[in-house]
Amino acid sequence: MTRLAEKVPARAPGRLKVPRGLTGEVLEAYLRIPTDIRFVRHPSFEDPAMDERLFGTDAEKVYVPAWCCPAEVPEDRSTSRVRPIKLTGAQEMVLFLRYNYARYHLHRLIAEQCRRCCMGRAEEMLLWHQRVLQSCADLVRANMALVLAMAKRVNIPSVDFAELVSEGNMALLRSIEKFDVSRGFKFSTYGCRAILKAFNRQAIRHGRYRQRFPMEFDAEMQKSDLPDNRHRQQWDDSVQALRQILSCNLAAMTDLERRIVTFRFGLASEAGRMTLAEVGQRVGYSNERVRQILNGSLRKLRESLHSRFLVG
Repeated sequence: MTRLAEKVPARAPGRLKVPRGLTGEVLEAYLRIPTDIRFVRHPSFEDPAMDERLFGTDAEKVYVPAWCCPAEVPEDRSTSRVRPIKLTGAQEMVLFLRYNYARYHLHRLIAEQCRRCCMGRAEEMLLWHQRVLQSCADLVRANMALVLAMAKRVNIPSVDFAELVSEGNMALLRSIEKFDVSRGFKFSTYGCRAILKAFNRQAIRHGRYRQRFPMEFDAEMQKSDLPDNRHRQQWDDSVQALRQILSCNLAAMTDLERRIVTFRFGLASEAGRMTLAEVGQRVGYSNERVRQILNGSLRKLRESLHSRFLVG
């Protein structure tokens, strides 16, 4: 097992300047270039012939096919039909040297661009940034099988398989970024260990989450408050409509009827609703007579409410 290679601090001394003349998609690609480029240094990077040796016309061709096994395969499904690519040690070294040298060269260009902006250097930065992305994609495709193999080896029943594979993919990207090929080890030696550690951290996080939230959210078991909200809204609308009918006397009620309704339902009194006896004392009628007048008033209110607010 190798140790992590010492990363070179590569933050550009300033903000990346944009030269005049960049427009459209070229400008968008230029703005996507990060100013903080990290790389793993190799002694051969100081050789002036490294550009031609790694990216020239006579450079070694390393074929990496597209990854064809989906990450969402279930745990009990066999993946024997998939033949992952197996790179030799020399091919793996070429890919990692290309990746780190492209980042090293891009770092130098960014530092120079921050000091003095130049259109030609911007075009060169776009070229090397594309090489960085292509080299990283080749390394990821060549080692994606490690994630699936490690995910099927571990047994974490509480974690979803697709979530486990996703965490392994992130660990694979971090491992590719930090791997030092000059130590002479295969990437799988370091990558598999990093992926298993990521699985262990994911299991710990999931266990802590389960301690705080032991139950899963089930939408079918949740009671919807839509009927209650709708009933409350209808009630508020009806009360507002009744207040409007009473204030404008849209139901053609007499003053006595309006007073009885107001006293009975507490519409204009801080004391609240009154009994029939209390209303009778206010208006000077018996309980039975107040009840008869109240029923007639409610009939007029109901007819006015249906005709003016509930119909059409």
